[in-house]
Amino acid sequence: MSTLAACQVTIDIDDPDATWQAVTKAVNEAAKSSADIVVLPELAWTGYVFGSIAEAADRAEDANGPNARRLRRLSAELGIVLIFGFVERNPDGQRPYNSAVLIDRGEVLAVYRKTHLWDREKLIFEAGSEPAPVITTSAGRIALMICYDLEFPEMARDVALRGAQLIAVPSNWPAGPKPPGERPVEVAKAQAGAAVNRVFIAVADRCGVERGIDWFGGSVICDVTGYPLAGPADGQPTTLMATFDLAHADDKRVGPHNDALADRRTDLWKVAG
Repeated sequence: MSTLAACQVTIDIDDPDATWQAVTKAVNEAAKSSADIVVLPELAWTGYVFGSIAEAADRAEDANGPNARRLRRLSAELGIVLIFGFVERNPDGQRPYNSAVLIDRGEVLAVYRKTHLWDREKLIFEAGSEPAPVITTSAGRIALMICYDLEFPEMARDVALRGAQLIAVPSNWPAGPKPPGERPVEVAKAQAGAAVNRVFIAVADRCGVERGIDWFGGSVICDVTGYPLAGPADGQPTTLMATFDLAHADDKRVGPHNDALADRRTDLWKVAG
C-alpha cells in the first residue's frame, strides 16, 4: 500500500521566502502523516506569472540546483518519493523549460519538460520534446505530466500502455467561469483519464492570488475507477491524502467480460497525427 499526499500550497512569485516555507512545511507534514509519495504544484517554489523570458530565466536552475538540492535532502531525510514543478535552465537557449522532477529518497530519477504549453507559457518557455516518462520508483511505476498535458487523452493512454500505475500531475489551474455548484472541468478531465485508463491520477494544484490571477485550487486524487479518493479541494491551502494499492492499476478488467485496454478496436481507427 502507498499513501499519497497532494499538497495544495499558496505560491507567490513575489514572496519566494513565504512560498518556500509553505512548500517545505507541507512536505514535512505530509511525511509525518505517513505519506510515501508527495506531489507539489507546477513551478512550486518560483511562482507562475512571469513577466518576461528574462525573469523566468533568472529563476531557473537545473535538477541539481540549490533549491532542488534542498528538496533532494528533504526527500532523503523523510524517505519519500517527491514530485514537484520548477523552472529548468535551458542550456541551449534563452527560454527555460517548465519542468517536473521526481526524486526517490534523495535520488533524482527523472526530469520531464512540459510538452503542451498553456496560453502565455508559449511566450516564456521552451516546449519539451520528449514523451512523459514512466519511472519505476520505490513506491511503484509513476508517470509525470504537467497541468495542460493531462487534457490530451493520448498522453494518459500512452503512459498507461507503458505500464504507469500512477500519473502525478503538478498543476497551476487558472480560475475561470463555471456554472454555480459545478467543479472545475479540469477535475472532470482528471477523473475521466483515470477511469478510461484504469490508473490512479494525482493532481497537486496551487492557490493564492498571484499578480492578479486567481487559481481554482482543485487538487484531486482519483482512483482507477475515476472517482475521487480525496478532493477535489476548494481553493484553500490543504493537503489531500489517500492510501491505495498501486497494483490495482495493473488490472485493466472492467467487470467479468471487459478490459479497458484489450477491448480497444485499433483496427477501426487511426489517431490523427
